[in-house]
Parts: sequence; C-alpha cells; structure tokens
Amino acid sequence: MTNLLLLGFMPSGSEWIIIALVILLLFGGKKIPELMRGLGKGVKSFKDGVNEAKDEINKAKDELDKPVDPSKN
Repeated sequence: MTNLLLLGFMPSGSEWIIIALVILLLFGGKKIPELMRGLGKGVKSFKDGVNEAKDEINKAKDELDKPVDPSKN
C-alpha cells in the first residue's frame, strides 16, 4: 500500500518535460553538461566509498572468523 502511495508522487511524462525545461532555463545549455559531469563524479566517489567500507567490513569479519592459534598465547 505504501508503494502505491509513493508512486502517486512521482512525476509523469509531461511533468518530466516541464522539469527539464525549467532546468534548462535556470542553468542554460552550456552549464548542464558541466553539472552532469560533476554529478557523475560525485556518484562515482560515493560508490567507491561504499565499496571501500564493504571491503573493510569484510576484512574485519574475516579476522573474527579466523581460528585462534593457542600456541601464540
């Protein structure tokens, strides 16, 4: 039921066109590629950070799962 309510707030086809025109008017045609490039770099940086965090978590999990050698105590 919640998913259906959320879909009601999503823009439809004609609303996307209006949004695109407003963005074009606000930023101009020359700034949009620059903005998209910056957005792409931000998304890539975020994904790299998430992958790095996953790697750290997996390393810590592997160290905890590793059997303890009683001769080193």
